[in-house]
Amino acid sequence: MVIRWISFLLTLVLTAGCGSPSVISDPNNVQTLHGKDTTVITFWHTYNDAETRLLVQELIPAFERMNPGIRVNYINLANNNELKYNLIGRASSNRGPDVVRMDISWVPEFSHKGLLEPLNGFPGFELLQQAFHHKDMSVGFYKNRYYSLPLNLYTKSAIFNRELLERAGYSEPPRTMDEVLELACTYHFTIGLGGLEAWDTLPYLFSLGGSFMDENSTRASGFLNSKATIRAVEKLVGLYKEDLIHLSTVTLNGDNWREVRNGNMILTDEAPWFYRLLKDSEIKQALQQTVPVPFPKGNGPSSIIGGENLVIMKGSKHPAEAWAFMKWMTGKEAQLIMARAGLIPTNKEAVKALSLDKDFYLYPYVEAMDDTFLRPTVKNWSRIDEVYTLYLYKIFMGELPVKVGLDRAAAEIDKLLEDSD
Repeated sequence: MVIRWISFLLTLVLTAGCGSPSVISDPNNVQTLHGKDTTVITFWHTYNDAETRLLVQELIPAFERMNPGIRVNYINLANNNELKYNLIGRASSNRGPDVVRMDISWVPEFSHKGLLEPLNGFPGFELLQQAFHHKDMSVGFYKNRYYSLPLNLYTKSAIFNRELLERAGYSEPPRTMDEVLELACTYHFTIGLGGLEAWDTLPYLFSLGGSFMDENSTRASGFLNSKATIRAVEKLVGLYKEDLIHLSTVTLNGDNWREVRNGNMILTDEAPWFYRLLKDSEIKQALQQTVPVPFPKGNGPSSIIGGENLVIMKGSKHPAEAWAFMKWMTGKEAQLIMARAGLIPTNKEAVKALSLDKDFYLYPYVEAMDDTFLRPTVKNWSRIDEVYTLYLYKIFMGELPVKVGLDRAAAEIDKLLEDSD
C-alpha cells in the first residue's frame, strides 16, 4: 500500500509539467500551438501504436480542418492504475485534461465521485445518444445524467486449437461450455484462463449457468453463492486440480496465446488483440491454427463487454470545444477509420457500414456483440473485483471450500454495493 501511494504521488509530481515517460509514452507527440484566436484542448488517450497513427494522421487533422478554431494536444498514456490515480487527483483539483479516452470499468466510479462533466446539457446530445445502443450508453448513466459517450467496444472470443478439435472428431467448436469441459476431461486437453479476475472468469461462470448479482446490481447474495454458481465453480476447480486448467502468470496472457497456437491447449479466451497485435503475415497463420467463436451461451449472455468511452473531466476550461471533439470521434466516419485498426465501433451507423469477411479475425467478435453483458456499473467496482478475485483464489488454491468462499465473497460484496449509490 505504501509503495502504491508513493508511486501515485510521484506520478502527480512528474505529470504536473510537460509529462513523464512513466505515464506519457511519447512526450514528443504532444502538440503545442500559441495562436491567440485558437482554443487548444488536451486529449489523453491509451491507443496502441497502430491506433495512434490513425488518430494522429487522419482523425485529428480531419477534425481540425472542420473546426479551424480548435487544436488538439494528444497525449498517449499507459492504461494502468497510475493513470487512474493521476486522473482522480487532477480532476479533484480541476487540473485534468479536457477529454479522456477512459476504460468503461472506470467510468461509473468517476461519475459517482463527481469527477466528470454531465453531457445532457450540450447541444445535440439528445439526438446523438440515439446513435448508440442503450446498453452502451448505460455505462455513463448516473442519477438521470449521462457522463460519457461510447467510443469503441470489444469482447472475448473462445479461441480453440483447430488440430485438437479435429483430433477429437469435431468439425466445429462445441456449442456449450459443459461440452467443452467434458472434451477436456476425455482427451486430457488443457484450458487456459487469463487469471481469476471477473474479466477472466465471469464468461465461464455464466456459460456454465452461474450468476454474479441481481439485475440491478444491488446484491450478490443469492446469485454469486447460488447453487448454480457453486456448481459452475466446482467444475472449474475440479479441472484445475487435475491440471486441465492453466492460470496465466504473464502479462497479456501470452503463455496461453502461445500454447493454444502450438497445439498444447484446446482453448483459451481473449479479446481481438490476440490477433490484432500480430504482424499481418502472422495473422493468417494464427487463423489456420485456431478457431475464434463467440463464447458458448449459458442461461443468458456470456460474452463480456470491454471498451473505452470518451469523457469530459471536471474543471475542463474548454467544455464546448471538448464536446465538439467527442462528437467527431464518436461519429460514423471517425469510427470506421478506427475500425481499420481492429476497434469495434459503437455508433450504430458505423456498425451497419462495417463490412467484414467471415474469415476475418474480427468477425466473431462483432457477431458476439449482440449477446453480451456488462460488468456491474457501480462506484465500487474495483474493490468488488478485488474481493471476488481474492475469494476465487482462495477457492482454487484449496484454502476454502467452494460454498464457504462464495458465501463470504457475496456477503462482502453486498456491503460494497450498499455504498455504491
